[in-house]
This record gives sequence, C-alpha cells and structure tokens, in this order.
Amino acid sequence: MQIYIVKQGDSFYSIANQYGTSVEKVANANEVNPQLPLVVGQALVIPIYGQFYTVQPGDSLYTIGQRFGISAAELANVNQINIYQSLSVGMTLYIPESKEPVIETNAYIEPIGGQVSDTLESAARKHISNLTYLAPFSYQIDRKGNLIAPPLNQFAAIANENNATLMLVVTNLEEGSFNADLGQVIITNEEAQNNLLNQIIQTAKEKGFGDVHFDFEFLPPENREDYRSFLIKATDRLHQEGLLVSTALAPKTNADQQGDWYEAHDYKAHGEIVDFVVLMTYEWGYSGGPPMAVSPIGPVRDVVNYALTEMPPEKILLGQNLYGYDWTLPYEPGGEFAKAISPQQGIQLARENNQAILFDEKAKAPYFFYVDKEGNRHEVWFEDARSIQAKFDLIKEKNLRGISYWKLGLAFPQNWLLLEDRFTIKKRR
Repeated sequence: MQIYIVKQGDSFYSIANQYGTSVEKVANANEVNPQLPLVVGQALVIPIYGQFYTVQPGDSLYTIGQRFGISAAELANVNQINIYQSLSVGMTLYIPESKEPVIETNAYIEPIGGQVSDTLESAARKHISNLTYLAPFSYQIDRKGNLIAPPLNQFAAIANENNATLMLVVTNLEEGSFNADLGQVIITNEEAQNNLLNQIIQTAKEKGFGDVHFDFEFLPPENREDYRSFLIKATDRLHQEGLLVSTALAPKTNADQQGDWYEAHDYKAHGEIVDFVVLMTYEWGYSGGPPMAVSPIGPVRDVVNYALTEMPPEKILLGQNLYGYDWTLPYEPGGEFAKAISPQQGIQLARENNQAILFDEKAKAPYFFYVDKEGNRHEVWFEDARSIQAKFDLIKEKNLRGISYWKLGLAFPQNWLLLEDRFTIKKRR
C-alpha cells in the first residue's frame, strides 16, 4: 500500500499509470469521485502490493529495514543493490510486504441525540472486521449506582457476527458533561458501588459484553486513591465473571501533572490493576481552543513515553481521532466553536475553495486556509494517510497493544485501508 501526495498537474490517470493500477481502484480505495479534480497536497492511498520509499538524509539499508520490518540484506536483494553501497538521497527503494504485527483495535460509537442513525449502524457494519472491540458510548450512572443504557440497536449482533468483543463503557456523564461529584459518589460509596457492579455483571451477561471500560473523567484530585481502590474491587469482581476490565486515561506526561482532567488518573495504578488502558491522545486542537492539529505526533509521543515508565506496552491502546476541525478566524477565547469535520470533508472543503493542502512536518498533520462566501477566513486541521501512518509507526516502534478510535461515523477510508495493510487485527472471540 503506497501513500502518494498529489502534485500540480497530476490526474487520476497519471497516478494510476505510474503505479500500474487503474483509476477505478485508486478512486474506490480513497472513496472519491474520479470525475472531481484532485487537490494539490492531497494524500492518496494507492492499492498496490508493497510500497516505494524515497531515501532521506541519514538513511541506510539498516535504518530503512528497521522502519519497515525487513532485513537490510533482503532489502538490498529486492532492489538488486549491493548491501554495502551508500544510498543517495532521493533514491527510490521498493519495500515488499512484510509480516505485520498483531494488535488490538477499538472504536467508540456514540448515538447522536439518543438515537442510532443509519449512518452509525452502517459504519459499525463496514469497519467491524477491523475491530477487536466495539464500544457503544456510553452507559451512564445515577448517584445510587444504577446503569442508564444507551441505545444499542444491532451493535451486539454486529459484534457477535464478526467475532468482535462488545465493550461496556461506563461514564460519569450527567446532563451531557462529565460530573466530578457524581464520580466521587460512585468511587466512595460502597452501596452505590455494589449496586453498579451487580448491574454491570447482569447487563454484560444479558447483552454479551466482554470488556467493562471505565471512563471516569474530572474526578476530584483528592479521590485519586479512592479511584484506585474502586478499580481493585471492580476488577476482582468482574474478572471472576470472565470479563476484561479497561480504563480511559487523560493524556499525562508526568505523574504529578496538574489540572482537573489529570490528577485523579494514576497511570501506575491503572497499569497494575486493569487489563489495558486507552490513552486519550487527542484534543490538543479542540473546538473551543485555538487552531492546531488535534493529535500532533510530538505531544502524543510524549504521553506514550511517560506511560511506558508506568506500565508495559502490551497494556496500552493509543487513542486516535477520526475527525478534524474547521475554525473561523480570528480565534477568540470563548468565541465561536470550531466545527468538527471528517477527513473526507476536509478534502472537499479544500477542493471547493481551490486551496492546496499543506502539511506540518513537526505535527505530522495536514491543514489549509480558505475564505468563505461571507468573507470570513478559516483554518482547517484534519487527518490523512500521512498523519495516521505516523501514529502507526509509533505503535510499531513502541510495541503497543494497539489503537482506539474516537469515533465511528466520520468518513476516513484511508485509515481503515492502512490499518488493514499495516497490522493483523486480533480477535478475542
């Protein structure tokens, strides 16, 4: 599978011809209309066997082989070059398909307005073959520990038919927001805890859930040890029922990181207690903040590096957004929120406004600017094949358990093609 960046003068025909494939295959892989013009800077995934790599400064057969999981000797043999020769910058090497690492994958799926749309259910059916876990978001709780179920529609059947594990997500959401007081009640009140765990076990048995996922956010800092004690108790009971237990963790870079989102999340404790965690490594660029990449690779790497000092890599699912944002400029704190967009919508916006897509090499993320019909200037950051490949490379480099997506329902075909090409997806059933 090749990632290609559109240049001025390119066409679907010229690109397909360059790689010995067809316009139809390229268009179908990227879910684009070949009759529409390409966007300069647009990333395309080319469905070919293997891929080509352009030699960069400092590269050697050994370092390139390490990156792609192939020996220097095999790389030299495939490209019919001497293993001892130096590589010229700009030289093109063919990288054959290699044995891909086995990972686990999760995707949250969130009903909108309390309803599961046809789009959401279709997304679940379309991508379930590439998922280890499917996580309807979410079961909420009241202050007595009663579970409040989300609409599940056909999610259980979809997961079961495709050997995916249904994840029971439990949150301290109340009236649309994470509520610290509600979370505090649950992790400190034994009666509420017992009621909650009883209902979780009953629900898991009735609906076929295989993992229980606690996403308790903005807990009071003074309840850090209470949350730890609750997880020990919950994990012990749920393991007895044959259930996995996982948690969502705020993206910390040190144990003492300050802030309401971070302080009650003890990475070391979660790593010791639960079966795995999801690092929420996104929302650096968020709807109420200034324009920037949603999940820039540098900060994401910093979170992973810290997590690895507290827990083994096989316990970590890297969080990944399936969306971007369109900000109206100038950004003003407390002003208009950015609009969430899918990667496909990002490309469409660039095309409609005749804008080239730029790429921030530091953040490893695409972006562009445009002016709308009312004369307002916009800044757009989203995801593409290059940005997702950077996260895949990190997963391979650090030998992480896998990846977790927030959230299904936003079109990003390149992600799923590359995911299937770069990894073997583990099924637990």
